[in-house]
Amino acid sequence: MSVDFGRVGVLYGGKSAEREVSLMSGQGVHEALRSKGIDAHLFDMGAETLSSLAEQKFDRVFINLHGRFGEDGTLQGALEWLGIPYTGSGVMASSLAMDKVMSKRIWQQHGLPTPDFVELRDAALIAASVEQLGLPLIMKPPHEGSTVGVTRVDLAEQAEAAFTTAMHYDTSVLAEQFIRGRELTVPVLGAGEQARALPVIEIVAPGGNYDFEHKYLSDATQYFCPAALGDELSEQIRRLAVQAYVALGCEGWGRADFMLDEQGQPWLLEMNTSPGMTSHSLVPMGAKADGLSYADLCVEILASARCKVQAIARTV
Repeated sequence: MSVDFGRVGVLYGGKSAEREVSLMSGQGVHEALRSKGIDAHLFDMGAETLSSLAEQKFDRVFINLHGRFGEDGTLQGALEWLGIPYTGSGVMASSLAMDKVMSKRIWQQHGLPTPDFVELRDAALIAASVEQLGLPLIMKPPHEGSTVGVTRVDLAEQAEAAFTTAMHYDTSVLAEQFIRGRELTVPVLGAGEQARALPVIEIVAPGGNYDFEHKYLSDATQYFCPAALGDELSEQIRRLAVQAYVALGCEGWGRADFMLDEQGQPWLLEMNTSPGMTSHSLVPMGAKADGLSYADLCVEILASARCKVQAIARTV
């Protein structure tokens, strides 16, 4: 039975460092929703204003923005004020997941495995972070995604340049223990006790370098879905993905990124609350392996759209 979602806005573009990916994601979702007979309309948050968004009279919106001002809770807060139901996590969960330092602190409190780390706000602390974490290590901006500003540091003399690169995108730097092993990711759908993990995906990039080009532009990266892990380990990783998702208060959909070390221990790296939906993207890949088409995935996510704060405020 079809559902009338009314006039739907597909929010894409934005003004973060991930704008180009967002444009591709939004176009894909827009086409998928239209193919299902849904009255969907593209709306570029990087070219339009919030007042213009309010004038569109959307009944609900599908957020396809990645990075700041779209995935970090700021847009979610504006939509709560406007009373427009939206897909994905709410203000707090979006903000926490976007901040890799806060995510890791919460996971540690829940006893979930995540690599050791140091938050750097001053270059004077670089040497101490290298001593604590050892080499190699990873330096990245805590509030960016799509590997923007990420550097692997193999030698101590490379650390300062890596710090400077990351600081170009943020006000602090996350220095993180490097985990050698297999790169995995797990899409998650739903909320709370109903949250469910899709099949685990293994990512094999040329030279182990899963950078922006190998994520979105190149066909050289290989993806294995479901990953060849064995039932017990696969279920463990899927369970960790859901636990990490719920610990942050996520809902609607998301994607947990992992490293699986050489001893078979999975380590949580980050949670994405508005993952890519391009032809190279991983959530659609996981959904397909679970028997869910791209278009049906988009409809399921759209169906979960709601205001998280106003639903409570209106009862007061």
